[in-house]
Amino acid sequence: MRLILLGPPGAGKGTQAQHLVAKYGIVQLSTGDMLRAAVKAGTPLGQKVEGIMASGALCPDDVVVSIVEERIAQPDARKGFILDGFPRTVPQAEALDRMLARHGIALDAVIELRVNEEALIRRIESRIAEMQKRGEPLRPDDNPDVLHRRLTAYREQTAPLIAYYRDHGMLRSIDGMAPIEHVADAIEEALNAAEPKPAAKPEPKPTPKPAKSVLKSAPKPAVKTTSEPVSKPASNSAPKAAAAVVPPPRPRRGRRRRE
Repeated sequence: MRLILLGPPGAGKGTQAQHLVAKYGIVQLSTGDMLRAAVKAGTPLGQKVEGIMASGALCPDDVVVSIVEERIAQPDARKGFILDGFPRTVPQAEALDRMLARHGIALDAVIELRVNEEALIRRIESRIAEMQKRGEPLRPDDNPDVLHRRLTAYREQTAPLIAYYRDHGMLRSIDGMAPIEHVADAIEEALNAAEPKPAAKPEPKPTPKPAKSVLKSAPKPAVKTTSEPVSKPASNSAPKAAAAVVPPPRPRRGRRRRE
């Protein structure tokens, strides 16, 4: 099973993804987690996106596409995966379609978690307060100002994906403001109702044309046909002509003497 979870920041995509991972034995591919891990490890990619993520802006498409393609090629993602946080834009969705076609796989459904933004902001502020009370470290983007910027970016760039996947017949919309258990049940019902998508055939590689030969084959001689009978050689067993018989010479008679 291969799914996409759509929804603004704080809609509960991560919570629902964990439920689906436990139920179906698939992996959750969160671009945010992968990018944060790169930042923490101090990799060149992490250094490149650290400032971008802290400001709440979106990472460049080429960076996100490359990290997702590498991840879905790993063995644990062959059984299925949930994309959380990707794609974020229509161009990324188009790039994902091409990527999946190259791997010969297809998405099963796109789940949209619909939320009320004002209620969502109150939910995020409450979550931040609880984390601070427990002494848990906050992420750089866990503050109301960054959240407002991320919601604005979602409306402008990510919300068009809803129409994109609706046009492709893959969108399943769920009320994300319901209790967590109810949201999980609604997702299950949507997945059961979704028709399975056939796997996409890998894009065929172009076949090189054979080089044209400079030499031309000589034309075969035409075979002549005739209606005349063909004479057969005389057989060795044919009888030979008899040899001519010459008679012996007759004796000459002498003259008789007269008496």
